[in-house]
Amino acid sequence: MSQAKANIGVIGLAVMGSNLARNLASREGNTVAVFNRSYEKTETLLSEHPEAEFVPAKTYEEFAASLTTPRTAIIMVQAGRGTDAVIDELTRVFEPGDIIVDGGNALFTDTIRREKAVRETGINFVGAGISGGEEGALKGPSIMPGGSAEAWQTLGPILEGIAAVAEGEPCVTHVGTDGAGHFVKMIHNGIEYADMQLIAEAYDLIRRGTGKSPAEIADVFAEWNRGDLESYLIEITAEVLRQVDAETGQPLVDVILDQAGAKGTGAWTVKSALDLGIPVSGIAEAVFARSLSSKPAQRAAAGDLPGPEAAWAVDDADAFIEDVRLALYASKIVAYSQGFDEIIAGAQEYGWEIEKGEVAKLWRGGCIIRARFLNRITEAYAEDPELVALLTAPFFREVLVGGQEAWRRVVVAATQAGIPAPAFSSSLAYYDGLRAERLPAALVQGQRDFFGAHTYKRVDKEGTFHTLWSGDRSEISAVDSH
Repeated sequence: MSQAKANIGVIGLAVMGSNLARNLASREGNTVAVFNRSYEKTETLLSEHPEAEFVPAKTYEEFAASLTTPRTAIIMVQAGRGTDAVIDELTRVFEPGDIIVDGGNALFTDTIRREKAVRETGINFVGAGISGGEEGALKGPSIMPGGSAEAWQTLGPILEGIAAVAEGEPCVTHVGTDGAGHFVKMIHNGIEYADMQLIAEAYDLIRRGTGKSPAEIADVFAEWNRGDLESYLIEITAEVLRQVDAETGQPLVDVILDQAGAKGTGAWTVKSALDLGIPVSGIAEAVFARSLSSKPAQRAAAGDLPGPEAAWAVDDADAFIEDVRLALYASKIVAYSQGFDEIIAGAQEYGWEIEKGEVAKLWRGGCIIRARFLNRITEAYAEDPELVALLTAPFFREVLVGGQEAWRRVVVAATQAGIPAPAFSSSLAYYDGLRAERLPAALVQGQRDFFGAHTYKRVDKEGTFHTLWSGDRSEISAVDSH
């Protein structure tokens, strides 16, 4: 048995787990125990990074014995049954008061289930969303932990020590109880889907409309990254567009197969939004766009369907690029606004006390959606904690007012040219839907009442009503069956 001397342990030593263990070991005061189902990976990590002075373990018993109390272990294994298996092993060798942290991309409802089950043993279970990829895990990620206040007392200082730092503040805070951390991480990933799709649409429109090369468009994105759109995703987009394929000499973007993959967190965001009754149309269209891209047989079969006959090119390239920039900014605001709407609804549904402004702070560094305007979100919720919709805050309202005409021109141009821009157009439709004085939903409700007696309310008096459509078509009072 190893002598207890490590204050934190990591289980699962694939790239993310190894990098997180190295990050922890590099911080003063930490001694890190490591365990992997295959001891070969543990040996590789030890040999490649002797400076970390890891405490290795071959069994769960050795791993538990190597940790000082309260024992704290971060699980970095594939989500699903693998996570449950590790939790079962740890609850066998840990004691009441110890802490198990799931740092993987778990579905938040699984985290709620696990936290409830583990709590019965007296052990604390924390679901922690960790964003930033391999580099973030090593150099400083954005961390979104849930779990109990008791667990945060021990875990907080450790996570604050390894998190990314933005404007002097660590990008970590106690998000809420049980599944709150993984829920917020899920929303982060949903916004990430929308952001990436919007950037891809902006690139596609500029390339097709102006004829600029990927390298020239890279310069456009690099310029945008010096302004309001400054963000990690804009920065790396310029890098990707500049990359030349060594084998063919072509731009790398032209030799990459146009089928985008997904690991499911975007779909989780949309499914959860549907359950909560929250429209996240921009995020949903981004998810669906990836799905459509990955249907080669359908795309091949539809390739000869008719579209606009005339070739398309813009008259003023600089003016069009500026329109696209404004449309991208406006659509980005919609994506974040929809994401925060879902956070608010999730908090109400599951009893979490989530500080929206603090969430925005978490995303300022270390994560994939880090961006300059996140401070504006924090400011908006500080000024009005009960803000009904983020895009109605004064700063964002001003951006939308200034950009909406350009936004409309871009969507019209894409439609007339036959270029798919689902995230741009759905974001604009959402904006117009929110600001509409009256929606055609009145007709939908009338139809529902006709075929299913689902009732309706009136604009001119209180109560719920039903028309006797199959009778004399008189109106009667009814019990609400919306």
